[in-house]
Amino acid sequence: MSSLPFRSRNPVGGHVPVAGGLATTGLAYAREIGAETVQVFVANPRGWATPTGSPAQDERFRAECTDASIPAYVHAPYLINFGSHTEATVEKSVESLRHSLRRGREIGALGVVVHTGSATGGRPREEALAQVRERMLPLLDELTHDDDPYLLLESTAGQGSSLCSRTWDFGPYFDALDAHPKLGVCLDTCHIFAAGHDLAGPGGAKKTLDLLVDTVGEGRLKLIHANDSKDVVGAHKDRHANIGAGHIGEEPFRELLGHPATAGVPLIIETPGGKEGHAADVDRLKRLRD
Repeated sequence: MSSLPFRSRNPVGGHVPVAGGLATTGLAYAREIGAETVQVFVANPRGWATPTGSPAQDERFRAECTDASIPAYVHAPYLINFGSHTEATVEKSVESLRHSLRRGREIGALGVVVHTGSATGGRPREEALAQVRERMLPLLDELTHDDDPYLLLESTAGQGSSLCSRTWDFGPYFDALDAHPKLGVCLDTCHIFAAGHDLAGPGGAKKTLDLLVDTVGEGRLKLIHANDSKDVVGAHKDRHANIGAGHIGEEPFRELLGHPATAGVPLIIETPGGKEGHAADVDRLKRLRD
């Protein structure tokens, strides 16, 4: 996925704040929590604005990530939904995701994470996926530079008319996008648990990863959002907990880290607790890994 040599089989890090500058604020925070990999927003996650960014911060961020062998990722805004029945939302989704992909290349990100969305307005799932193909596939085809990021699909917790929540839902989504070579998966442990995959059950993490590989093939898992869950399996609620403090527990993360499908895949935490909680979760995952 990258020529950057990772520090370990599974770099562990977190989503970092960037108000004040990608490098100035984001990488300083990363160092303070012991992060070996980072994820950032390049726009307001709850808005449609497409800011240009700071060339000086971009260059410094790229250089420092390269020097420290820190793989970086971008999370696209939450409002994006390619399955929406509202044309204005779809048009803004196209513009927003194109912006995140362009900014991802500018800062040297390896991947851009986007939520898979939902079929709104009571429209059939097949119709929504046809629209995903029509509007998202051209964005994938624009990724022609050697340093363009992967587009990483992140499934949801299964709320409402979600287009992708269980492992097998990635199949029709990948089919809609012709299993494009720049397409990958970001697996969120809280989301997949909330959607009904019992990671905490006997061999649960292995079974879930096996199902994912059976669905999308080997090498498509590019990133893991490592989050425990405040709610029980199958609750369809996206509420993150600190590692080991929720209903998933520590052991499934150890099992996940030992699975062949996770070789070379970074882990990003998106857990509560601020800097202290993040540092503790990064440390906990490193201990489970090592």
